Amino acid sequence: MNVSSQVGEAELPPLSARSVVLSLLLGTHPPELPVKELVRAVEPFGVGGSTLRAALSRMVAAGDLRRTDAVYGLSDRLLARQRRQDEAVEARTRAWDGDWEMVVITATGRGPAERADLRTRLTTLRLAELREGVWLRPANLRRPLPEDLAQVAQTYTARPGGPARELADQLWPLDTWAAKARALHAHVATAHSPGDRFTAFAAVVRHLLADPVLPPALLPTDWPGTELRAAYAEFQREITGAIGR
Repeated sequence: MNVSSQVGEAELPPLSARSVVLSLLLGTHPPELPVKELVRAVEPFGVGGSTLRAALSRMVAAGDLRRTDAVYGLSDRLLARQRRQDEAVEARTRAWDGDWEMVVITATGRGPAERADLRTRLTTLRLAELREGVWLRPANLRRPLPEDLAQVAQTYTARPGGPARELADQLWPLDTWAAKARALHAHVATAHSPGDRFTAFAAVVRHLLADPVLPPALLPTDWPGTELRAAYAEFQREITGAIGR
């Protein structure tokens, strides 16, 4: 199957058998399904039984899935991805008192791969880089920083000397994020076929993962993050109902 859609001028990636399986399992709690349920669930997307079984075999071999008898579930690596996805949809926040998290990288002598991995980890924590080695975000998330971060960085609680709103605008492309969020929200409202909806909501999840989840005081007016999360939560309920969970 090769379903593609467009949001504005950006083409959404095609939906493969692997994409369908991962989307189903990432949205299922607990993230495991018997093969007979998977066969039934992927049928509306034009994925046949033989195509599904071939994809499942490849995904087990690649470490995406684990298999117990005739039940397939997410691997530990993808369980971590599911947790991030769940947090993207229901970000746990707390009242913001003006404090910021600051992470200053102190480790030296790291290779390109290690530096890239660290940047990915910090971005996943919804931090943004002010300058090389200095990462910030408002301290409004209810999540601790990983303990092993102390091996490569020092962490601080800080307050900017200038307006916090201007700093947020400097760290994140908020207008760009909001414009794409609105385009995605409009697109999912007009996507009706199962393939189009899966493809569209896969793009929604990726976009929500890039949401900085800032305090309301630092956001532009009419921030579309809440509406986009609500649309995805409704889609999750739709999928859960379709597979009888």
